[in-house]
Amino acid sequence: MVQIGDIQLPDFPLLLAPMEDVSDPPFRAVCKDKGADLMYTEFISSEGLIRDAIKSRKKLDIFDYERPVGIQIFGGDEESLSMAAKIVDVTNPDLLDINFGCPVKKVALRGAGAGVLKNIDLMVRLTSAVVKSTKLPVTVKTRLGWDDKTQNIEEVAERLQDVGIKALAIHGRTRTQMYKGSADWTLIGKVKNNPRINIPIFGNGDIDSPEKALEYKNRYGVDGIMIGRAAIGYPWIFNEIKHFLKTGEHLPSPTIEDRVAVCRKHLHKSVEWKNPVVGVNEMRRHYSNYLKGLPNIKDYRNKLVTLKEVEAIDEVLNEISRVYAGYTFEKTPIELINYHEKCPV
Repeated sequence: MVQIGDIQLPDFPLLLAPMEDVSDPPFRAVCKDKGADLMYTEFISSEGLIRDAIKSRKKLDIFDYERPVGIQIFGGDEESLSMAAKIVDVTNPDLLDINFGCPVKKVALRGAGAGVLKNIDLMVRLTSAVVKSTKLPVTVKTRLGWDDKTQNIEEVAERLQDVGIKALAIHGRTRTQMYKGSADWTLIGKVKNNPRINIPIFGNGDIDSPEKALEYKNRYGVDGIMIGRAAIGYPWIFNEIKHFLKTGEHLPSPTIEDRVAVCRKHLHKSVEWKNPVVGVNEMRRHYSNYLKGLPNIKDYRNKLVTLKEVEAIDEVLNEISRVYAGYTFEKTPIELINYHEKCPV
């Protein structure tokens, strides 16, 4: 078992990464169904929570079927993060996570997210302030460093553990890399194998197949893996990895019926949580991911992203199931979506 405070996770848990504009309750629901062991909300601005911003408050929504679930906050000011931690306490998640990894300009260049990697002393003070302000176990998600010259994650891990965090998730890129190139897990392995470190260490970055999950588990010795982009449109990756780690064999690929069923659940959860208009509009970004690999799917996809009524969308999904019944999807590594200025950290 892997322990985070009082939270007990299975051996080698698989975590769903917090992803801005992705990891909302509807998406988390389908990932939970398909084997995610621990999930996080989208990151939430500490300043937004304090201002009572509607969008920030809405991100606090969690449901019992998601548990264990963590709420992630970000900010660059001790007082604001402390106050935000107290607000989060009231919503009763299982843990509170601090984002020190988001690389996008609007966050990092304002001294939050990965921007804090420029000032490790500040990172330690911010973390300590949050730990002292909440009864929840506090975890941190971060990167290797700001750039190639400042890959200070080994020092960061020791100092954050010293001020009380209960687990650390590390993305194997620097801030300047954004999501380009390949994630380097070498330093993640060094952190995990540091004799001073006794908290769980989770690796993150480029896990897109059961084979790679097994390889990185054995090579770097991490306590678990956090999966982000590879789960978008393909939540099956969690159970596929679990099955492969246990048996050495692959689960069958999801059928078109499986894909449509999960897409439909995602849609209905989205409409239920947000409202019919927003739910339908925000679901449009997901259809191409669920239907990726289907030949001649463009016309159907165009219908899905223009229709405004749930019933009409359901009819198109039913038609896709009929037309592509029996279609066999090839078992290939999942394409990692390039987020550019999105922030799946």
